[in-house]
Amino acid sequence: MSWIKEGDLNLLEKISANVLKAGPMPKHVAFIMDGNRRFARKKNMERQEGHMQGFNKLAETLRWCKHLNIPEVTVYAFSIENFKRTKEEVDGLMELAKQKFERLLEERDNLEKHGVCIRVLGDLNMLPLDLQELIAKAVVTTRAHNKCFLNVCFAYTSRYEITNAVREMAWGVEQGLIKASDVSESLLSECLYSNNSPNPDLLIRTSGEVRLSDFLLWQTSHSCLVFQSVLWPEYSFWNLCEAILQYQLNHKSIQKARELHREHQALQQLEADRACVAEHLQHHGNGKPADAQRRQEALLHYTACREDRVQDFLEALKHKRNSFFSDLCSKPVLA
Repeated sequence: MSWIKEGDLNLLEKISANVLKAGPMPKHVAFIMDGNRRFARKKNMERQEGHMQGFNKLAETLRWCKHLNIPEVTVYAFSIENFKRTKEEVDGLMELAKQKFERLLEERDNLEKHGVCIRVLGDLNMLPLDLQELIAKAVVTTRAHNKCFLNVCFAYTSRYEITNAVREMAWGVEQGLIKASDVSESLLSECLYSNNSPNPDLLIRTSGEVRLSDFLLWQTSHSCLVFQSVLWPEYSFWNLCEAILQYQLNHKSIQKARELHREHQALQQLEADRACVAEHLQHHGNGKPADAQRRQEALLHYTACREDRVQDFLEALKHKRNSFFSDLCSKPVLA
């Protein structure tokens, strides 16, 4: 099945979509697509067929999101924890992923037409090389598209992502790009795999499970979380509408919490900058206390220098990550 499923909503769906769009709509929705294996057992089919039905439902859900003017979707496709499943199932999932990314590359003209940018978040080094190369080609091919975004979390857990972000900052310090004092909550956010995306407004988990299973833990601290009992392959347009309605009912409190967090982050950064400036003045002030004007000038200078360092570091990090995908693309895809 195609990644881009064409077709309009039916009349009732169109009316419902228009009613929903009169209220605040999420711009970024994340899905934990749970229930493929239970669906397969329920329908007396092979597990692999259950996973195939799950992918087909993703294509359908992306179509609904397009009609609902939701420009960004993130999906939990394969957790690092999934490597603990049987070899047969893991191999089957890798083969399914290979088939789907091959199909995606065949549809590059359609992806360009719709402006779909594909990002894959996770440690691709854990995957077979042929799959890494296909993923890299999909990412590089669609990198310039900017109408809608699909983030596929593959070989991913949130704790691994956060740990990797800490490693990236340590690398920046080792390279002399940033100082240890530049490390902050906001910088860590910029070092996550998801740094190119706004945090999800709405996270949906299907199958009745009510845990996040190590998915986007950092990014969803101020998101609306909706847990639905339906199995993912049976997910419907009406299930999505229900989740969006829950988001709308909680929109004001979510926005208020986000604003308070932004203010708290800004205050934390200001206090950290002041502490660094005070330490610098103490060591270079010949024992004389600095007056208010000098402290303010030193603070402005330090802040500008820190922001320049951080920007240079983030550019270097972006180049390193882009080079990883570009280097994979330079290799021929293995047969």
